[in-house]
Amino acid sequence: MPSLEPAQLLLLATAALVAGAVNAVAGGGSLLSFPALLAVGYPALTANVTNSVALTPGYFGGTLGYRRELTGQRGRILALGATSAVGAVVGAALLLVSSQALFERIVPWLIFLACGLLAVQPRLARLVRDRRPAPDADPGPAGGAGVDGHTAALFAAQFLAAAYGAYFGAGVGIMMLAILGIFVADTLQRLNALKGLLSLLVAIVAAIAFALFADVGWLAVAVMAVASLLGGQLGVVLARRLNDRALRWLVVAFGTAVGLWLLLGG
Repeated sequence: MPSLEPAQLLLLATAALVAGAVNAVAGGGSLLSFPALLAVGYPALTANVTNSVALTPGYFGGTLGYRRELTGQRGRILALGATSAVGAVVGAALLLVSSQALFERIVPWLIFLACGLLAVQPRLARLVRDRRPAPDADPGPAGGAGVDGHTAALFAAQFLAAAYGAYFGAGVGIMMLAILGIFVADTLQRLNALKGLLSLLVAIVAAIAFALFADVGWLAVAVMAVASLLGGQLGVVLARRLNDRALRWLVVAFGTAVGLWLLLGG
């Protein structure tokens, strides 16, 4: 583990604060905090697991801030939450058996995949909804919104996104938001709130697995966790002020830049 100087700790705290906010806005905050961990000397695999553990409180902060938008989505939360938990277990297990070299090679392409999916999400959503035989909003238990309409495809996509999120946290929010936007008919703000809660669940499962079985930089976690919690709550305030188009392209641009930076050698 690197020996962290005060300036490096400040860098990590700042990155975690902004990452927590960006995750609440639309997802992709790990695309900032992960490179910050690399910059202070953590190997890629260690940086990834440390980042996953450290940003978990940020997802919690964002979920608290989005309580209003989660109202009426209990059916979706229960169904997609169970799928996400199983996917997260699979993803965490894959990471724990991955080699450092393999992980470093595939990271930029995982980021590009997430950004590309979010960029084309509106067009894909229109194609899916044009072929949808029934409305997507189905009253779930006690009035909670259900997840009917292309349910198998939605669950399969969410399972893969959760596995991806546990394997490599950077960009999982982008991917989940794109998937929900494609298959679930609702406002982007409400889907953003749902994405945040599902991301929190994936982060908790991954954090438990990594705390037990992986090499985590606990000093970095201690500094970043508090900052990401605050950033998550601040991010909701910002997210509510952005329209859907600005929200989407802000994250796509940022994610693409970081993916190129990693691909070209950081």
